[in-house]
Amino acid sequence: MERVSPIAAAESESIWGATVELPKSRRLTTDLECDVCIIGGGISGLTTGYLLAKAGKRVVLLDDGPLASGMTHVTTAHLSNVIDDRFINMLRWHGEEKTRLAAQSHAAAIDFIEQTSQELHIECDFQRLDGYLISAGEDEEVDLDEEFAASKRAGVSVETASKAPLAEFDTGRCLRFPQQARFHPFKYLDGLVKAFKRSGGKVFTNSHVDKIVSGETAKVHVGEHAVLAASVVVATNSPINDMFALHTKQAPYMTYVVGARVPRGSVEDALYWDTLDAYHYVRLQPLDETSDLLIIGGEDHKSGQADDADERHQRLIDWARERFPVGEVEFTWGGQCMETMDGLAFIGRNPLDQDNVYVVTGDSGMGITHGTIAGMLVTDMILGRENPWEQLYDPSRKTVAAAGPFVKENINVAGQYLDWLTPGEVKSVDEIEPGAGAIVRRGMTKIAACRDDDGKLTELSAVCPHLGCVVHWNNAERSWDCPCHGSRFHADGEVVNGPANVNLAPVEE
Repeated sequence: MERVSPIAAAESESIWGATVELPKSRRLTTDLECDVCIIGGGISGLTTGYLLAKAGKRVVLLDDGPLASGMTHVTTAHLSNVIDDRFINMLRWHGEEKTRLAAQSHAAAIDFIEQTSQELHIECDFQRLDGYLISAGEDEEVDLDEEFAASKRAGVSVETASKAPLAEFDTGRCLRFPQQARFHPFKYLDGLVKAFKRSGGKVFTNSHVDKIVSGETAKVHVGEHAVLAASVVVATNSPINDMFALHTKQAPYMTYVVGARVPRGSVEDALYWDTLDAYHYVRLQPLDETSDLLIIGGEDHKSGQADDADERHQRLIDWARERFPVGEVEFTWGGQCMETMDGLAFIGRNPLDQDNVYVVTGDSGMGITHGTIAGMLVTDMILGRENPWEQLYDPSRKTVAAAGPFVKENINVAGQYLDWLTPGEVKSVDEIEPGAGAIVRRGMTKIAACRDDDGKLTELSAVCPHLGCVVHWNNAERSWDCPCHGSRFHADGEVVNGPANVNLAPVEE
């Protein structure tokens, strides 16, 4: 069984990267001028870059790691217009017109992926299929009858079914949503990168953006070099270009996934979700001539606020084995979702910059379709074309009806600062075993200390450079995770996920 880590994406294969390696690119070593500079080489950045380059714009794309090495690296790649937060909630937060528009935008994203893969002749295992919302029984958080009615009001095609088409799992009554889809994201992005470059797009990887200075001509600083651009798109999963504007309106959640073999054809190729909170989500990916890979996700928690990944993976395995003909478990992994207060991503002009800086964040568990929506919407905005989704995804929006989730999450964040008042997790670094990490109090200071497998000790400031929360050790991925806004760092302190954009500081002797 292989553990896949987005923190170590540059060094390890993912389920998606095992058969496809995206084109390698060089580091930025000179100053450049362009029409659009895109920061982030995941689904959002690459879709935006492809469309703008296709429209004739001079586009430079920067990523501080390999392409698609962030959250796109660990997606489960469900393609669905069935909103994760459920249509019951979407109608309460947004009303019928906007909820319909949201569902239409996700359906349009699926259509875009299908059409683009056909136009560019990308063999990415794209397949239209049904999605099934299954009752979780006594523990369910969603009433199927209410969700059926809400889905109808949202304009989504839905039917009731006596059970899902699973031989070993009697689901009972469920909802069927036709015209969902699945695909292989790395195969798709491989074709997208190549098309982007053919259209004149330039890609630079291992090129960390230190600062973005907005203005009539924006300036993106990369070490000693800079990119001057008429427009900038920040597509870094969590924005690195502001401290507060969006981070109070979304919350980071870790989600866990296992990939297990099932006999080829033993499970109906479809998407499956249950009604728990946090819910389980299941799909298939063709593996070889005799097996499919059953991908099962769930067991979410606030980032940095639990360190029991092995237990959560085991619960997913146990849940799956009760319902599917699961064989050998091939992969376990986790990823981080940015959950917005109202179930929709933030896509558009950054609230604190001039009109030529755009931001993409708040994947809300639907990163592939939200990322594709971002490419379509931001392209239209930069080209001056009207788009019906602009107000819906406006990063400056204030969804009054979703005030409850907003208050709840920010109270949770405030509570994390109490870590400053607690003692260390261990009294001395001598208590830290090889391969482990812990917080140590040293006077008024908290130290993030860890040892590698050989016992070598690394000591860092435990203070997240974003807004000063105390980071927590993630034993499964050997990373330091911020429990406030989701910044994540390698064991050596190197930042790998925003909103922090600098490393954990070394301990001053």
